[in-house]
Amino acid sequence: MNKDESRLRRARQTRIRIAEALANRLTVIRSNCHISAQVYSPCGTKVLAAASTMEKDLRAAIKNGGSASAAQQIGKLIAERAVKAGVVDVAFDRSGHRYHGRIKALAEAAREAGLKF
Repeated sequence: MNKDESRLRRARQTRIRIAEALANRLTVIRSNCHISAQVYSPCGTKVLAAASTMEKDLRAAIKNGGSASAAQQIGKLIAERAVKAGVVDVAFDRSGHRYHGRIKALAEAAREAGLKF
């Protein structure tokens, strides 16, 4: 099993546990150049809020979309949009990535901005 298969296996197990709990899910999608986050409904079929460094207004404000400071801004933005949509409690789905660096920065910024997980 290679590195990517292991990450996907971890992600699948996490998503199964979140689905059993019937919780709103905050998912983080990370690439080398960008980071994005989405809040899904408990059934997993409806996106309630989304934020990404690929959005046109954020691209002008963020110099590098693959940095921890960009992840902090996305964390604040996703929390604001989720609270506006009426979602406060979420389960954090880090897509099998380690809770470190950009993932950690996004999560801490989202907590400070009002999300509970």
